Amino acid sequence: MIEPSVPKYMQLKKEIQSWIYAGRFKSNEQLPSEHELSRLFSMSRQTVRQAVGEMVQEGLLYRIQGKGTYCAGMNTRRPSDTATIGVITTYISDYIFPLIVRGAEAALRSRGYQLLLASTDNDKAKERESLEMMLAQSVSGLIIEPTRSAEGNPNESYYRALEAQGIPYIMINESYPELDCPCIKVDDELGVYKAVEFLILEGHRQIAGFFKTDDLQGVNRMNGFIQAHLHYKLPFHDENLVTYTTEEKSDKPLSMAALMLSRKNRPTAFVCYNDELAIRMLDIIREASLLVPDDLSIVGFDDSFLATATEVKLTTIAHPKIEMGIKAAEILIDMKERKLDRRSVGVVKYVPELIIRESTKGL
Repeated sequence: MIEPSVPKYMQLKKEIQSWIYAGRFKSNEQLPSEHELSRLFSMSRQTVRQAVGEMVQEGLLYRIQGKGTYCAGMNTRRPSDTATIGVITTYISDYIFPLIVRGAEAALRSRGYQLLLASTDNDKAKERESLEMMLAQSVSGLIIEPTRSAEGNPNESYYRALEAQGIPYIMINESYPELDCPCIKVDDELGVYKAVEFLILEGHRQIAGFFKTDDLQGVNRMNGFIQAHLHYKLPFHDENLVTYTTEEKSDKPLSMAALMLSRKNRPTAFVCYNDELAIRMLDIIREASLLVPDDLSIVGFDDSFLATATEVKLTTIAHPKIEMGIKAAEILIDMKERKLDRRSVGVVKYVPELIIRESTKGL
């Protein structure tokens, strides 16, 4: 990617680093010559020489007189006494993740490890940068929340590089399907299934669902919504199911909810992707001159602090935030210390609990 504000030699250096971190060049493997790099990137020999020279000084590359430049290899750069675990999340300020980090950090500290935190801002290019940074910092292991897990994994080569270099990693909340890696998560499908089942048994027949589907958590929650309707043979109306992406989360679900509430045959209950959306829905419901729960019931997901932060206390699905962080850290350390084989871990799935509060009411 061309970055006009960045010097050309730095752009080239960053590109070669990404090759190494992604495992494109193995330890002691020869790199293309300066002439070949110059032609490949349309840069001068002087620019190439400056980039390669800095990487030689930093220990990523080494030269053999008369033969060429070689990859030093990531393993040779990792001190044996490194005690740092990296954590990569989508949003550091998200209301769920700080509690997961708190649990992980407590568990890591108790076992003599320190934590290095990075955020992708739910952007796959930034996920790549975070992985590169963690590899450059020689971390001993990684706890990773995948970025837009329903939209593929363009950074797969970096995860393969982690495996090739013997760096254990575990994913939380979801995982990329093509990676056979340990994962710890909530049974999202069962969680929303329980929420819809509860509403159906309370007499609701027009239930609307709102789910963010660029991550697999949202896809699974949507599947739970659909499966509950099918199980109870409740007619499923397409207009009562709203899907949206990260970019659309600020407006699409709210505008669609307002449209639903203007219909004569409006929904009597909303099931939301998370508590954050459920709380924002309260304003839309008020603008429609409706009351929660008298006119409309609403259910969130995560049982975050937001669930009890307003005058309407949310019925929601519990998320084991701190416990998940502790569990992820303990499993990762056991994998690093070879007390646990990654293939024996598989998927650790928490059974969700429905927390019933004031935002729901039977018909």
